[in-house]
Amino acid sequence: MDIPYRAFDTKEETYAYLLTQARAVLAETDETVSALANLSSALYLLLPRLNWAGFYLMKDGALILGPFQGKPAVSRIALGSGVCGTAAQLGEAQVVQDVHACPNHIACDLASRSEIVLPIRRGDGLFGVLDIDSPEKGRFDEKDLAGLSDVVRTLEMWLGDAR
Repeated sequence: MDIPYRAFDTKEETYAYLLTQARAVLAETDETVSALANLSSALYLLLPRLNWAGFYLMKDGALILGPFQGKPAVSRIALGSGVCGTAAQLGEAQVVQDVHACPNHIACDLASRSEIVLPIRRGDGLFGVLDIDSPEKGRFDEKDLAGLSDVVRTLEMWLGDAR
């Protein structure tokens, strides 16, 4: 699948295009790792000003590094630890405007300044989290949360249907 880079005038246009691409990626496979790898690539290519985009997956009561784009990252995160572990434990999205002001932030890339993490559910349980970092302080807002929530809901439906 060829996902061309495109620049859009608004975040709404960007996320509408990203959602179309996410649906296409998910329609191509029934393999979870392949789907997550291509989704992380699409996110990284289509969303501007990122330095990391990927997934952590629940396994044995912790988050384990899954497919991603960016610098190497922490392999295992305990529930409640860092922004990802907090999102997983609370089951709520986390938007951190300045990770250096976040006392429990786990620094994988010192260039990261802001982060957004969304839980991904499968049935009644937690499948994992979508984690996105930016080198720009204050990069993420309500429009990003809404757009990424649509992508996560699409992934959740695919996980429920296909897995």
